[in-house]
Amino acid sequence: MKLTKREKRKFSLMGLIVITLIMVMGIGIVGVVAPKALAVLPLIGIALGIAYAEGNYLSDVLLKEADDRVSREKVTVISGQNLLIGAIVGKITKALGAITADADNTGNGTCTGVTMGADALLGTYTIECITAVENGGKFKVINPLGNALPDATVAVAYVNDQINFTVNDGATDFIVGDKFTIVVGAGSGKVTQLAPAAINGSQNAYGMLTSAIDASSADVEGVAIVRDAVLKSLGIVWPAGITEPQKAAALAELEAKLVTTREGV
Repeated sequence: MKLTKREKRKFSLMGLIVITLIMVMGIGIVGVVAPKALAVLPLIGIALGIAYAEGNYLSDVLLKEADDRVSREKVTVISGQNLLIGAIVGKITKALGAITADADNTGNGTCTGVTMGADALLGTYTIECITAVENGGKFKVINPLGNALPDATVAVAYVNDQINFTVNDGATDFIVGDKFTIVVGAGSGKVTQLAPAAINGSQNAYGMLTSAIDASSADVEGVAIVRDAVLKSLGIVWPAGITEPQKAAALAELEAKLVTTREGV
């Protein structure tokens, strides 16, 4: 059986621990005083500490990359995280912008509770009254591509994979043509640990970190493998709680960027 470099290092450390234990037992058997026996015990702690502290090396997770390091890209890891080498990251590509009532609106109701959906598109969503009734009404919803989404009803929470909001009635009723706009703008472009439940783009796998990054207190620059490479599946670091279907989706997103994985290594 061929061992990896990391496995060889681990076996060497195990050997050191075993030898140290034998020394301690031998000293005890021949009757050497306890202080001398205890003197070698720190060696065990040192060996164990080395084994515990040892993390992945890039060779443990990266099997192959394109020539001239074109597989790599400089990234900024957003603050508040401490990520390991081999961590899969997502990129923050979207952010909610302004929610604006048209200046020519007759109705003085509001649009509140606005959040992006996971499939939000960059650009402007338009919400326009198409049916006016007392203390209510219906609004058409047009996405940034000009496509119609299901209509919204006043005072009823609107839930969609792209955008969520509630149009609220005011003291003055809406009339046909009254409208609101919601802008979805570009995100920070920074990366974060893959977050399957996110809606800002970081739910999609963007790449894999080539080194450990401690961004606990501030943004930190780093490098990620983002294209044309082969990763070792056993070295990949996934976020806690991720499900197998979510892993499969992330791997498919990486594969679309020609980043594939080799199973069992």
